[in-house]
Amino acid sequence: MKLLAFESSAKAAGVAVLDDGRLLAEYFQNSGQTHSRTLMQMAENLLRNCDLGPQDIDACAVADGPGSFTGVRIGVAAAKGFSWGRELPCYGVSTLEAMARGAAITDGVFCCCMDARQAQVYNAVFEKTGSELVRLREDRAISLDDLCEDLQNIEKPIFLVGDGAELCYTTLLERLPQLTLLPKHLRQQRASGVALAAWEKIGRGESGNAASLVPNYLRLSQAERARLEKTKTEIHFHLSEGDLRTTK
Repeated sequence: MKLLAFESSAKAAGVAVLDDGRLLAEYFQNSGQTHSRTLMQMAENLLRNCDLGPQDIDACAVADGPGSFTGVRIGVAAAKGFSWGRELPCYGVSTLEAMARGAAITDGVFCCCMDARQAQVYNAVFEKTGSELVRLREDRAISLDDLCEDLQNIEKPIFLVGDGAELCYTTLLERLPQLTLLPKHLRQQRASGVALAAWEKIGRGESGNAASLVPNYLRLSQAERARLEKTKTEIHFHLSEGDLRTTK
C-alpha cells in the first residue's frame, strides 16, 4: 500500500511517500516560497522520480493543524483535491503528533511546540517507549507560563520539537532544567512524520474521508478574534444606551 503525505503547516513544506509502512521518498523545502506554488509541484516531482503516478497511490494524508492558518488550508485542500477525484481514503493527522513521530528517534518525553504568537504555543506532549508513542497531553493552545507549570510534574528529560522549541527553551530553561533542545533538522515539521502518523491510523483500522476532512486550527484567527471583539463592543454600547437590539 502506497501513501502520499503532505505537510505545509509552517514555513517549510514537504511531501513523502510510504510503501507498506516504509519511507520510500521524501521532499522537504524551506525556501520561503509560498506553499500554494510549491506543494503540488513537489508531489508531482516526487512521484515522477519514484517512477510512480497518481494511479499508484492508495491513500493520502495531511497535517490538518494546528499551525499557520494559510499553510494548513493549502495542505488540506491539496490532500482533498488529490483524494477526492480518485476516491482515495484521506487521513488528517495532528501536526503535533506528526512532529513527535518524526523526531522520536530515542525513548523519552517529547514536547511539541509551535509558535502561536501572543506568548502562546500550540502544544502536545508524547512519551516514546520502544516502538510505542503515547500521548500525554491533547493538542492545545497554551501560554508559556501555563506550559511551564504543567511540565514541572514531568521529572524525565523533555525533548523540545517544533518551530516554537527554541522559544520555549530560552524562556523556560531556568525553571525547567530537564529541557533539551533537539537539533534543528529534527525539530522541523516533516511529511514523513505525517505519513507515519497516518500509517498508525490505518493499522488501527480507521477510515479516512476526504469529504469530512477540515482544518483544525485550535483557536480563531486574528481577523476572527478582532471581528468578535468588535461585535462584543457594539453590543455592550447598545446595551449601555438602553437599546437591546444586537448588531450583525
